[in-house]
Amino acid sequence: MSTFITRTDPGPGDGVLLAVKDLIDVAGLPTTAGSRALADSSAPATADAPLMLGARQRGARLVGKANLFELAFGASGINEYFGTPVNPLDPGAVPGGSSSGSAVALAEGSADVAYGSDTGGSVRIPAALCGTTGLKTTFGRIPLDGVWPLAPSLDTVGPMARDIAGLVLGMELLEPGFDADVPPAATVARLRLPALSIDPLIDAAVDEALQRAELEVTDSNVPSWLDAHRATMAILLREAVSSNRPLTGDPQLKAKLGAIVAARLEASELVKDEDVVAARSFAERFKVELAVLLGRFELLALPTVAFFPPPLEGGHLIVYTELTSPLNLAGLPALSLPVPTAGPFPAGLQLVGPAGVEALLLATGRRIEAALH
Repeated sequence: MSTFITRTDPGPGDGVLLAVKDLIDVAGLPTTAGSRALADSSAPATADAPLMLGARQRGARLVGKANLFELAFGASGINEYFGTPVNPLDPGAVPGGSSSGSAVALAEGSADVAYGSDTGGSVRIPAALCGTTGLKTTFGRIPLDGVWPLAPSLDTVGPMARDIAGLVLGMELLEPGFDADVPPAATVARLRLPALSIDPLIDAAVDEALQRAELEVTDSNVPSWLDAHRATMAILLREAVSSNRPLTGDPQLKAKLGAIVAARLEASELVKDEDVVAARSFAERFKVELAVLLGRFELLALPTVAFFPPPLEGGHLIVYTELTSPLNLAGLPALSLPVPTAGPFPAGLQLVGPAGVEALLLATGRRIEAALH
């Protein structure tokens, strides 16, 4: 079963069915991060990651540790060792990643809520490609102790679900006391990014959804968006090398890495120091640029992924993160929700806000969702 790496019996009761991405520690279960190198050597975790506390208090029923792209180091969702979760919209297409199993568990009905991680888009991308919802939280909002790291200055954990109500529940589990009962946004900047090639059906679907929700929408642009993507990648690659040194530095463990991830880590060693320094400097300017825009508008809107789910073959060679990774660089929260298109698959509509406005994102997402049904 490729959706889960470890399946568990949720037992009786009416608690929410919860899937947890298998880079988050759950007491009594091994944490594999989707990698044979860890699966062959990891003992069961002795304690839950702190972010599991709310779910335990609410009586959530764990259905399993969800599959993922190995070490969370890729956005296609392909896993060479454990198998690739099957995209419910098209079995021949990638599910998106790295939180692939979390999205598929929701879409196939195995879970009501799932936890995923998002370093460059890994919650939002599989949500968009599988027709579900996902929330990238503000950097630092959810504690990451007990979570296998990829790039610590970019890593976040957030909820995934089939709909906005499920995301609200997920936030209540991750952050007891969370309250999404706020008014939706009134003003939205619709980002047009001419340097990026976006499928016209996806662009049209985003516009239609915003119009049907009767939001006040103004076209805008962020000229440095692609520069932000490149800066994010420089930082992510450098930090991924450091995070995974315990594996690459041990010849026996390194030999157990999948070919895709092994090659990616090797290439990441070539990132230059001066490029990382320049990327971190640029990040501060980019944060200011987005803050100015978010001073004029409550939220930003754009597609989550520029294209529909591509085929499995060669899927790991595609760049998925151009519309998502700049928000990890800025540390801002972002919501992806499915919207219908004139094509065979839904698109992901991405809403972005200032730090800490997850409730506003969910309230606005709820308004859009209601307008579409």
